[in-house]
Amino acid sequence: MNMNIQTIDISTISAEKTLRQDYDYHKYKTKLNGLIYSFSELFEIVPKSKIALSQLNQQFRYCEISDVDKNGDVFPQILNFEERNLLQENYYKKIEKGDIISVQKDDILISKIRPNLKKYVRITKENEDIYFTSAFIHLRAKMMPEILYYCFRSSFYDSLIAISRQGKGYPTLNENDLKLLKFDKKTIDLLFKNQKLIKSKIDSIEERVRELKKQLLNESIIIDNVFSQRFGFDYTQFSKLKKNKQFDCKQSDFSNNPDLRFSAKFHRNAGAFVMEQLNAITDKKIKHFLSEPIVLGASISPEDYSDEGDYYYISMATIKDWYFNPEGASIVSKKYSNAKSEKSVQKNDIILARSGEGTIGKVALINSDEINGIFADFTMRIRLKDYNPEFAYFYFRTSYFQYFVEIYKKGLGNNTNIFPTVVQEFPMIDIPIEEQQCIVNEIKLQIKKQDKIKSEISELRAKIDEIIEETIIRGE
Repeated sequence: MNMNIQTIDISTISAEKTLRQDYDYHKYKTKLNGLIYSFSELFEIVPKSKIALSQLNQQFRYCEISDVDKNGDVFPQILNFEERNLLQENYYKKIEKGDIISVQKDDILISKIRPNLKKYVRITKENEDIYFTSAFIHLRAKMMPEILYYCFRSSFYDSLIAISRQGKGYPTLNENDLKLLKFDKKTIDLLFKNQKLIKSKIDSIEERVRELKKQLLNESIIIDNVFSQRFGFDYTQFSKLKKNKQFDCKQSDFSNNPDLRFSAKFHRNAGAFVMEQLNAITDKKIKHFLSEPIVLGASISPEDYSDEGDYYYISMATIKDWYFNPEGASIVSKKYSNAKSEKSVQKNDIILARSGEGTIGKVALINSDEINGIFADFTMRIRLKDYNPEFAYFYFRTSYFQYFVEIYKKGLGNNTNIFPTVVQEFPMIDIPIEEQQCIVNEIKLQIKKQDKIKSEISELRAKIDEIIEETIIRGE
């Protein structure tokens, strides 16, 4: 095994305000020889300015780090404070707390969290009207902004990671760390000399990327479209009814539900409309297709985590993107997983988040026998029989099903919950397994087409990195 050894004087460590001792950081500092440009010579950090909620009095776009992909492309949320909904509630709450910044063309955004994922954004005329989370470091280049943006993704990348904070979890970056960056003067001068040629090549590639991005659709839109075509879901009328804030209710409407629900949200006409549409095509409920009762997951204590274990802890955070993401999952001890074996998952299980604004209602399908996991107490496990689990998973992702979660959940603020006894009573589409599979195939085919487009975009982005690297290596 190779071991990297570096000798650093204690005085060098003590001179750094936060007493950083990580190897990559000190290695980076010792290699800064020769002529350089300082960070402040190339960039400025844009100070955060307060954005009043009164400025957001109509529909607007907002983007968190999770809404940015590894290519730097943004998939913003469409928000409107007059039309708040369950799935986006977490966004509204963050904005109300001031987690929002405005940008201008040619700005650069660098993620403070996990900078190694390359979720860096270049602001263009296509996205300059989008608001972003303040979890990005907001930069403004003093020269050739487009080229310097791509340098962060290529020639500057190793340096950026070196000055990031490498904690026990994932790397993080702050503004003071970023100011430590130094840039080889010869390289910057070379890029500056060739910027016209480099930019023309980048612009040509970016034009093709823009054409491809116009073809991209959100997975939720694909799912809704297929279900709408197959079952006649009227999303136009549904959207219209959701906007209606005033409606009449009879006293019997309150007394006819088991727990005397009085909330306006529960009694909205949109909810009755969705129930009407589903009851017209099925008289079955989820409970009719369960192989066992829906169960809640297992609670956990800090001492139950251990990197020596074999099982993931499947929490709400690990399924927030509609699939189980092991990258963000903690490992539990063998003792814990053995004790909680009845709360483990197996292939074809569906895990549904039962709590928390922004995550409640989200589902993930366990699609592999190789996933060992204990699902969390704020999730529930749904096991079906005589039913296609992929079809169920896609149905649970439809706007209709998610709206049921929104109107049936209980609680105040972020402490909202929905329970198995409620979920099992939701309508379940009852069609032959063969038809279910046909619908699954159609959805997967459309998603595959989207993945192909994304792959082509990634290849084009990689060519831009190559253009910059080749210019530096050529040295002319």
